[in-house]
Amino acid sequence: MKPVVHHSLEDATGDRCVDLIRTGARWAWVECRRDPEDAHGWRRLHPPRGDFADAAAARADAAGQVAWLEA
Repeated sequence: MKPVVHHSLEDATGDRCVDLIRTGARWAWVECRRDPEDAHGWRRLHPPRGDFADAAAARADAAGQVAWLEA
């Protein structure tokens, strides 16, 4: 099954986000950035992380690793 972004949590500037991704029954997260002067759009900063049972667990893990994201 192809991964699907179910939630995208943006920072206050709109230049960073954390995507919560679902693949089948499992969840992961990835931090992304975009540069206003670049028409490419969002770029992943790393491969998706985690193999969580639900979105809440993925978000909690992301909050512990991404400084701007509040739990």
